[in-house]
Amino acid sequence: MKEVDARGLSCPEPIMMTAEAIKGTTEPVKVLVSEPHQRTNVEKFAKDKGKKVTVTEKGSEFEIVIES
Repeated sequence: MKEVDARGLSCPEPIMMTAEAIKGTTEPVKVLVSEPHQRTNVEKFAKDKGKKVTVTEKGSEFEIVIES
């Protein structure tokens, strides 16, 4: 599983990193973000691409798993 650590980054960087990670792969991608708005943006982006998204809150951070 690929992992993208976008914690502490400003938009649109988490989305750009996510787009790069999911491009051309069928394996799940885990994206780590630290802000609720980043979680919302990455989740919406992945769903708009037709991906299945699972979000887990880990303390004050979020783990987003994106699958085909």
